[in-house]
Amino acid sequence: MPAPPSWWSGLAAHLAAHRHPIYAADLIATTARLLLHAESCDPHSLLARAKSDAPELVGALTDFFRTHGHLDPPPHLADRRATERRSRIESTPTPLRPQAKKFAAFLLLQREQAEQLGLRPNQLKTIEIRLTAVRDLALHLHTEGHTNWASVTTAHLESFLALNPALRASRLAGLRQFFAYAHYSKAILHNPTDPITAVQHRGFHGPTLTLTQQRTLYQRWTTHHDIHPHEAFIGLAALLHAATITELRQLSDTGINPHHHSVHFPGRSLAIPLDDATWTALQRCQEHRHQLGSDNPHLLVTRLTRTHHGPAGAAHIRDTLAPTGLRPRILRSTRLLTLADELDAKILTTSLGMSYAGVAHYRPSPNLTKPM
Repeated sequence: MPAPPSWWSGLAAHLAAHRHPIYAADLIATTARLLLHAESCDPHSLLARAKSDAPELVGALTDFFRTHGHLDPPPHLADRRATERRSRIESTPTPLRPQAKKFAAFLLLQREQAEQLGLRPNQLKTIEIRLTAVRDLALHLHTEGHTNWASVTTAHLESFLALNPALRASRLAGLRQFFAYAHYSKAILHNPTDPITAVQHRGFHGPTLTLTQQRTLYQRWTTHHDIHPHEAFIGLAALLHAATITELRQLSDTGINPHHHSVHFPGRSLAIPLDDATWTALQRCQEHRHQLGSDNPHLLVTRLTRTHHGPAGAAHIRDTLAPTGLRPRILRSTRLLTLADELDAKILTTSLGMSYAGVAHYRPSPNLTKPM
């Protein structure tokens, strides 16, 4: 660079202290190339260009610029939450706003008292969800001509909750708390939420894969030898053996038994014999580690972890499956649903190292719903 910016030496020192040397060197080189084609060395301009041309720099540069005062510090979480709460209150129609404002103050006071007593306080996000439900109801009521909360009936609430059945239980929880407070403060004579119920589904309802999708993935990881070895092993271990991200990251040579073709994932009480496809993928990972020339004992070794003995990051596990467009938890959940349906809960808790409550979450139940 003909004229390095004034902060260049500070950036090099910052990266050397906070990043692995190999990663720090790559960041320095990429930043230098970006500066050569940049019109300005101003931190704001450089970050804007990095977002489009070199997104891998954004996190490191932002951290450095903010640490050394080149950028304004991000707003504090509490300040952002307070701003979001005020926006929800201000967007409430004027005739119905005073009671919503008092309710927000009550929730914050309740949170402070819980912290002082050593109890479990409501999270600020929960308070925002409660205020959002009240605001949405107020907007709905205002369009129907209501100017005070005392005129609200159970029928009005039912018509509002029917607008979005998926949010019925969440909204009802907030409205119950609001009208209970309004009744206690004598703003209304009765609580219109008393006769209302919401059906809350039990068990697992997250995304899973169909049998056809599973077969397609299995074929990809067993027949396409041009894909990265980590992708094949991570995918097969999660899909066939319900491996978690932590188990995959922490798996090392001490947990691999080449004589029995089995692995002992950290946290599990029993070793699991692997099928031929998963064992082949595991051997490919070992060959990949050997090619890197690393003495890291973990199975999944990356460019950043090859020079030390630490495990790969959780982001590496997720990013490895990015070509498939899936998260490891979806593969694991698909397998757990099958195992929970076919095996006894005690067997699963012992073999997978899960709690009984965790296994029960995936088991089918004759009582799928419960009244809230």
